Amino acid sequence: MRFKAAILQFGVMMAALVSMATSAGAQDKAVQLVGLGDSLMAGYQLADQDSLPAQLQKSLQEKGLNVVVTNAGVSGDTSAGGLSRVDWSVPDGTDGVILELGANDALRGIAPEETEKNLEAIITRLKEKKVGILLVGMLAPPNMGDEYQKRFNGIYQRLADKHTLPLYPFILDGVITEAGLKLDDGMHPNAEGVGVMAGLMLPQIEQFIATLPAKTE
Repeated sequence: MRFKAAILQFGVMMAALVSMATSAGAQDKAVQLVGLGDSLMAGYQLADQDSLPAQLQKSLQEKGLNVVVTNAGVSGDTSAGGLSRVDWSVPDGTDGVILELGANDALRGIAPEETEKNLEAIITRLKEKKVGILLVGMLAPPNMGDEYQKRFNGIYQRLADKHTLPLYPFILDGVITEAGLKLDDGMHPNAEGVGVMAGLMLPQIEQFIATLPAKTE
């Protein structure tokens, strides 16, 4: 009887250890994020470690979060370009996408309605792939005129409301008016500027991660 009881106890103990190991393994799986965007995401003229995805990943990991942020930014990309590459830029296994596109559309004077249509198509495709989305907004430059600004600047809030998405309203918040945080072109952030952007975005990125489905395998 003692032998049988010992065997039973051993079996229970091993089952518990297996369960704990499985649970720990699930917790160890990194959350996979992709930054899908243009030069502001890619890190124009910056070292790889100074790009927005790299700085976000570093900050998240310093907070103890097991997160990988892949840089899928392409300098000069438009919303149409993002749409054309969304399937291969966001691989299977991606948990969430930080979607930042539209700046080059505005600089080129592309019709805001076309930009909105492209962004919505990207959102729809990502939702079909069951990938979470954090939408990142842009503002049209003042030289495009009031009428264009009005049509363009409302794109992101409309899409966020329609698709129930979290929205970070303006990617260049904290940087756009600070010359010391930009490159000599006066448009793109330098490494310090990207650090400011990452710091301001971080709380919402953390909230976004918390909404993603838990890893189960």
